[in-house]
Amino acid sequence: MSVYLPIVDGQTDDALLQCLARIGPIIVPALHAGSTGSSSSRYILLDHETSFDLEEVVRWLDQGAEKVIIPLAWATEVVGILPPERVLLLLDVANASAVSEKVRNGASGVLIKTPALDLDFIGSLARFFTGSAVHVLPMDTSIPPSTYTIRELRRTGAILVLPSSLLTLSTSTAQQINIADAFVAPLVSDRTDGLYPTVVSEDGKSLGLVYSSVESIKETIVSGTGVYQSRKHGLWRKGETSGATQQVLNIRVDCDLDSLEFDVIQYGAGFCHLNTPSCFGQARGLASLQKTLQSRLESAPEGSYTYRLFNDPALLRAKIMEEADELCRAETKEEVAFEAADLFYFALTKCISSGVTIADIERSLDKKAKKVTRRKGDAKPQWAEKVAESTAGPSKPSLAPAPPPLVEDAPIKMRTYDLSQLSPEARSQLLRRPVLKSEEMIAKVKPIVDDVRKRGDAALLELTAKFDKAKLTTTVEFPPFVPESMQLEPAIREAIDVAYANVRKFHAAQTQDSTLVVETMPGVVCSRFARPIARVGLYVPGGTAILPSTALMLGVPAQVAGCKEIVLATPPRPDGTISPEVMYVAHLVGASAVLKAGGGQAVAALAYGTETVPKVDKIFGPGNQWVTAAKMLVQNDTDALVSIDMPAGPSEVLVIADATANPAFVAADLLSQAEHGIDSQVVLVSVNLSDEAVAAIEREVDAQAHALPRVEILRQSVAKSLIVRTSSPEEAITFSNDYAPEHLIIHLENASSWVAAVQNAGSVFVGPFTPESCGDYASGTNHTLPTNGYARQFSGVNTLSFQKHITSQEITADGLRGLGPVVVTLADCEGLGAHANAVRIRLLAMQ
Repeated sequence: MSVYLPIVDGQTDDALLQCLARIGPIIVPALHAGSTGSSSSRYILLDHETSFDLEEVVRWLDQGAEKVIIPLAWATEVVGILPPERVLLLLDVANASAVSEKVRNGASGVLIKTPALDLDFIGSLARFFTGSAVHVLPMDTSIPPSTYTIRELRRTGAILVLPSSLLTLSTSTAQQINIADAFVAPLVSDRTDGLYPTVVSEDGKSLGLVYSSVESIKETIVSGTGVYQSRKHGLWRKGETSGATQQVLNIRVDCDLDSLEFDVIQYGAGFCHLNTPSCFGQARGLASLQKTLQSRLESAPEGSYTYRLFNDPALLRAKIMEEADELCRAETKEEVAFEAADLFYFALTKCISSGVTIADIERSLDKKAKKVTRRKGDAKPQWAEKVAESTAGPSKPSLAPAPPPLVEDAPIKMRTYDLSQLSPEARSQLLRRPVLKSEEMIAKVKPIVDDVRKRGDAALLELTAKFDKAKLTTTVEFPPFVPESMQLEPAIREAIDVAYANVRKFHAAQTQDSTLVVETMPGVVCSRFARPIARVGLYVPGGTAILPSTALMLGVPAQVAGCKEIVLATPPRPDGTISPEVMYVAHLVGASAVLKAGGGQAVAALAYGTETVPKVDKIFGPGNQWVTAAKMLVQNDTDALVSIDMPAGPSEVLVIADATANPAFVAADLLSQAEHGIDSQVVLVSVNLSDEAVAAIEREVDAQAHALPRVEILRQSVAKSLIVRTSSPEEAITFSNDYAPEHLIIHLENASSWVAAVQNAGSVFVGPFTPESCGDYASGTNHTLPTNGYARQFSGVNTLSFQKHITSQEITADGLRGLGPVVVTLADCEGLGAHANAVRIRLLAMQ
């Protein structure tokens, strides 16, 4: 565990680098990665001045770099590709809270640039990134932090990053701090003599327990030799009299910062004063064999077997091959152990004869473990039973296996898991959603948003021609809308009218017209009343489906809430018109304008306004990644002063089914959501169903999918979907609550009795005759619902979404006499004299 991390800035003395390497990794900017040597553990830092090259990043890791530090804007390029334990995220204070869960899980920690070392703020950051290593790099590099700051910062759980220009091997000054002073600053000791227990180890094996002092630690760091503190004789330089010296490779601190471990190379007779390698007795196993072979290499008598092995390479090679073959043929546990021991003996003999130690082998293993790329690993032709693949040549390194290809004629099937057989980690994986590359998409959509913000209608017209292939002369349609734009077949018009009536009736019942009035104490009356959000923007997607239903679900509650301006935005068709179904709904809900634009450009126009597009106060509606990213971008721009409804992701449904469920109904419910897009999330939670019952549902899924027009979308989305087998309704409901689906469909016996157990869901569909489609279109509930697990925190769109609540209070003179002293006391407690004075001056006036 690191106490602090140095970062190379500019020219750094080699002696300083060698000393720093003994106490932990060193951060090296990518531009200097080739000039600092490779003997130390390195973190490679990529900043915004560095061009991103994934192959080069992989090459650094393959060559032994411990970690790479990647700017947040590039995180999506490596998350899911590089091992999380090899990645740190580079953040500014401003974007620290913008890290998605997926990105956070794709890294082992963060490095945050901060203007100042505010301990309270850094402590809150460490708590926000619980489970991740938090490194803090102060931007002020003119003066080093004090030892007090280093100690307190480390206690918050954060690790300080110090530029090498602030570090020195000399005595600490106002301009630089001694590297050992910085190292010992946060250490604590629970001993009365202030010493630190120190475990000395070699090749991972303990040699003994000693004690260190601040003075001995400092000398060890600078000298690179073992220096300890004897409780009887003071400073103890190991081997000074006996000749059994030590080279110190690394100094590590334990998790409580109160004990140390020195990783050393021990010379001479051994560590112990009894001339044994360890204070805990003689070496065993491979360590003992290595010592014996090293001794035999120097003094084995001629004619001995070991002498023959060291001096006859052909014999040694034959024995290694013989023992390897016997190990491959071994079958029982005892046989495998016996033959492996023989192979280790001859293999280690080969190593010792070549000057290779167990430590060298372990270092090679560690280096190989750090490689990110992997080759296929087939045996060479002379060893393989089948050589056909081998003769085709070496396979190209790859970062991740390709997904299995979809076979056109294969059954359309879901993946099945049994909850009782899953580990907690595997269960958590089932609850995860696909990666939403929000940071990457925000970076891509920002130029579009900025263009509309600066150039208004001109940018809108150009972007609509580019993305929607529609050449327009005007961006907005205003009422009254021409009848030709709303021409519909009578059946469609009637269906929309019925849906409109049902949705309006349900949402009208949600309005809060009355004022809440509470007298909290005599003479103190508090109230709360609702007011509509004046101007709202409703985004209705185009894409692969015409969605007048979304226009209904957004427009009706806005109308019921009393919003003064309702601006509906939707992508135009290639001929520049809007679908008549959407135009008719715009007419029904009283839209004040229809913006003929989609994507990020439509969101930008709603957020900032243009010459013809009215600016709105809140933006609602689903959309693709461009729309979602643009909504996230504008809501964080104080110049826009606009809010959004909720985070959005791919459509979801979770169906809970027991033996009473109709397989055809269940399959139809799953497919109705899966057809939205290839990233739709579909989950079937079966309750104590037999294999045949599950198979019956799967057969229905396959048969119905092949009969539907969007079969190619279904083929891909269903292949990613899940069947989760549970043993009881309680277990199924618990899993659903953890998943927090957008749509929850309950196909259980006495289905309505289980609704009370639902804690997290966007909308619930109860019983065999309540398909999710009804909620999507016309039952009355809203279909704009939280996805991606946000049903834990968000409600679906409703009438209150289009209202804000204002509070008021009215206090009489008698009321202030009772309440005023309380307020004065609290204001004085907080040191806000003007607050207290505002009350005192009134109390004095009433005397």
